[in-house]
Amino acid sequence: MTLPLTGLTVVSFEQAVAAPFCSRHLGDLGARVIKVEHRVVGDFTRAYDDAVHGMASYFVWLNRNKGSLTLDIKHPAAHEVLNRLLTQADVVIQNLAPGSAHRMGIAAADIVARFPRAIAVDISGYGVGGPYDEKRAYDLLIQAEGGLCSITGLPGAPAKAGPPVADMGTGLYSLTGVLAALYARERTGVGAAISISMFDVISEFMGFALQYTRHTGEERQPNGMSTPMVAPYGGYPTSDGQTVVLGTTNDREWQRLALQMLERPDLAADPRFATNIARCSERDVIDEAISAWTRQHPLAEIQSVADTAGIGNSRYNTVKDVIGHPQLEQRGRWQKVDSPVGPLPSLLAPPESEGWHQRLDAVPALGQHTDSILAELGYSSEEIARLRGDAAV
Repeated sequence: MTLPLTGLTVVSFEQAVAAPFCSRHLGDLGARVIKVEHRVVGDFTRAYDDAVHGMASYFVWLNRNKGSLTLDIKHPAAHEVLNRLLTQADVVIQNLAPGSAHRMGIAAADIVARFPRAIAVDISGYGVGGPYDEKRAYDLLIQAEGGLCSITGLPGAPAKAGPPVADMGTGLYSLTGVLAALYARERTGVGAAISISMFDVISEFMGFALQYTRHTGEERQPNGMSTPMVAPYGGYPTSDGQTVVLGTTNDREWQRLALQMLERPDLAADPRFATNIARCSERDVIDEAISAWTRQHPLAEIQSVADTAGIGNSRYNTVKDVIGHPQLEQRGRWQKVDSPVGPLPSLLAPPESEGWHQRLDAVPALGQHTDSILAELGYSSEEIARLRGDAAV
């Protein structure tokens, strides 16, 4: 069984995270992805660090299953290359600086006007219109502007989410938009111009907090590994120096935690803790009772008791712990992908289906596929040499 997007061609004018995250997943699902890069420096994440045997960790993560074409889009000699390339594209993605795509004629509306079956995606910081239309946007800036930093961390010590969630969320919403448009095209024969804003994505992610504050006028304060919306829900110290994370999501679970884990019928019967709203108000009292119990028991014992009681639990892990996590190791989630510096470990894509063979093509060197792609587009070796001599590719 072939992968579901086999036969589709994606052309992505991409950099950083949002567009590359979207196009990588399209490649993981079988699409051919042509990554158009600046002819000298390429995608700037190539230079973020040199942690992966000389390659950047961001770039290795985001760019398997792609071919790299270097092209100076502003060069007059590149215009015909661009036209031939777009003629073959099913999907076109761009997350260039504000206004750049429109000036170059590769904004989503421009693409679909020329190629009505194409599905084109504009990824921007703040969307079209409004006072922030032309404002530059990076992950941290959007997390801060969208309020996410204010509900992460601790009171008086706001923090960004560790992963670039504004970028990643935007990439995934772009992916779902593309897949929906492909489905519609099967029925109508018509493509779509899609716009995705990072600010809109984070606003969506903030949904519960926005709803709460809009209707109460109150801003709930962040509380580290917990959440202000549910109690008990957080990390607790163990007798062997680790941290167990326990979570309840309803009143029945709280009753089981109090009775079966803590063996505290007094807590289970206390009206101060009868509902989640009440428990949130008494969070400090509940957390102290749980911590007093967990401090007397090792992690393995606590997790065993919690599993028996039907209470959600986990271990607080560091990045090093996750690399060798048995749930990844025993399910074969780490595989090898080729690269300019040799085979590298890479996690399989999350979507799985019986019969799908996970695709793990190489992470490309800058411009590695330029000549072969140009040859496919009908350029002779002499013409390719001329384009190189003119610094167009």
